[in-house]
Amino acid sequence: MIGLILAIIVYNFIAFKTNKKLTGNQIIQIWTFTVAFQIIFDVIIDYKYHGYWYFTKAIDWKGIIPHILLVPPVNIIFINWFPFGKKFTKQFAYFVTFVLAIVIYEAIAKLPNPWGYFHNGWWTLGHSAIVDPILLLILLGFYKWICKLEIKAVSKYKQNGN
Repeated sequence: MIGLILAIIVYNFIAFKTNKKLTGNQIIQIWTFTVAFQIIFDVIIDYKYHGYWYFTKAIDWKGIIPHILLVPPVNIIFINWFPFGKKFTKQFAYFVTFVLAIVIYEAIAKLPNPWGYFHNGWWTLGHSAIVDPILLLILLGFYKWICKLEIKAVSKYKQNGN
């Protein structure tokens, strides 16, 4: 639990202190999307198939903490630092580096109590290395979509004479 609390403090601090790109609206949408998407994913992998779990195999209140306070700021950091408009090679390098960092953090989160809180059933770091890029691509797609929606909303607002 100590590792989780430290990670929550550090990642939230980084997410909000280094944010130069994201609007409040985008942060709220990324945060909400992340919580909803992760809970849907975990219902299947964690609760149905027991691939991994937080703290205990049972559904418990402590298990909600990483969903709400840990993963959203990590996704905000990922989007905020993503090298949009740069060469594909730079984007790819950032992407690979970020996935490696997530997998390393997952390995650290599996340390024994009081530092760790994450446990594996059949899920391995190899599964994470394969699935995390897919999840991050979905996040990037969601971010690009909300940016388009914002542009469309501003355009509509200006057309209405406001």
